[in-house]
Amino acid sequence: MTISIKQITLHHLQMKLKHPFTTSFGTVENKDFYIIEMDDGEGHQGYGESVAFTAPWYTEETFKSNGHMMRDFLIPLLLNNPIEHPDDVSKLFKSVKRNNMAKAALEGAVWDLYAKQEGMSLAKALGGTRAEVEAGIAIGMQPTIEQLLKKIETSIEQGYKRVKLKIKPGQDIEVLKEVRSHYPDLPIMVDANSAYTLEDMAHLKELDAFQLLMMEQPLAHDDIVDHAKLQSVINTPICLDESIHSLEDAKKAIELGSCKVINIKPGRVGGLTVAKQIHDYCVAKGVGVWCGGMLEAGVGRAQNIALSSLAGFEFPGDNAGSANYWEKDIIKPEVIAEKGIIKVPTSQGIGYVIDQEALAQFKIGEEVFS
Repeated sequence: MTISIKQITLHHLQMKLKHPFTTSFGTVENKDFYIIEMDDGEGHQGYGESVAFTAPWYTEETFKSNGHMMRDFLIPLLLNNPIEHPDDVSKLFKSVKRNNMAKAALEGAVWDLYAKQEGMSLAKALGGTRAEVEAGIAIGMQPTIEQLLKKIETSIEQGYKRVKLKIKPGQDIEVLKEVRSHYPDLPIMVDANSAYTLEDMAHLKELDAFQLLMMEQPLAHDDIVDHAKLQSVINTPICLDESIHSLEDAKKAIELGSCKVINIKPGRVGGLTVAKQIHDYCVAKGVGVWCGGMLEAGVGRAQNIALSSLAGFEFPGDNAGSANYWEKDIIKPEVIAEKGIIKVPTSQGIGYVIDQEALAQFKIGEEVFS
């Protein structure tokens, strides 16, 4: 069966985060992104969401570059070539190098449309088996240790199953000492967003004392060789994030011993199809996986939940409830984590309905392609 796509609409939205989110590479206060609406002309609409930031902090992609790639290259490919299954999208897009976030935004809409046409949930379409997923929360750098401890306390009260703390040189060991003195048994992981080098090896080895779940991307964003050297001398499991853009990257990193865990973000790897392939490979190799977040609004968050329903996602993901990030989300109902648990939707597609009023409220532009 061919997946019919009659019209694609790019909705340009801008939403203000409840609280500024600070990492080693910068602070995000407002999020510009696209909601992709894909119509089959027979009453079904599939939705996707772009996750690139306005500046190339995380990868080389930006919100504007995503728009350019979708508008001028990827959308014409989708409208002019037959697709029988969402897996075909990544094959179709191979002629366009990199630009994984632009590809993932469109591919996510195809997956949602396909699931709705087939009358099944996105989780089921992906092969998910979990009825619920554990939610973790990422906490950005705070101006004071007191503010950080307060955010951690609130997260624990809300039932989140693990806390991820952002670190960088000068804001790591002393911060963790304070946190561990207050919360000796709390499941904690840290994320450096490539803030260190191999010259910091002895310093990073000191983090072993804090019994962390993992240390995410301590070294360069494009490295797997130095991470292998670091992993060989520290006990804390290294988790790779920015270094993994494809199944091939994951295979090489695992072969080299660069990590013991991989953070799978659909946007970073080019979509749900590749995300599932990496999940399957990691499971076969005994490497842990979890689903990371990119400050998504409701559509992207819903797709992450569906992906996290796959059996191998044993670590809690960055799937915190909508209210942690937004005063108002663009889906109904909003994503809710009850005592750190999110129920995986069983209704068709992403399992949430687009709040058209909110979509209109946050929309600052629209382009239609057919």
